Amino acid sequence: MEMTYYDHGSAAERWERARQFFDAKEYATAARILDALADEVPEQVAPRLLLARAYYHSAQLRRAETELRKVIELDPVEGYARLMLGRTLERQSRGAEAAPHLRMAAALNGDFTGPNAAENP
Repeated sequence: MEMTYYDHGSAAERWERARQFFDAKEYATAARILDALADEVPEQVAPRLLLARAYYHSAQLRRAETELRKVIELDPVEGYARLMLGRTLERQSRGAEAAPHLRMAAALNGDFTGPNAAENP
């Protein structure tokens, strides 16, 4: 496999490069870098969460869902991942599946105003 610009450098350098592409709204490029990085450090939540965000923003919703489920498996109380998973499922017209994640995100955020609290974040 040939090394490209995206693969070059240490994990920290690739993380920084991915964040720069993400911040520049170059989500597909950020995802390309983060995909390999997340596999290198499977125990770390941050690269996988940013990968999920890059997939979400580039409308790769199934991939975003897969990564978010991995994040939640690693850290079940990661509220932002719960919120994103709920929103990702909603964008796929899977509201019934989204609802428990949105409620959990609201609870983790300290919003206990009612069963539909997550509908108005």
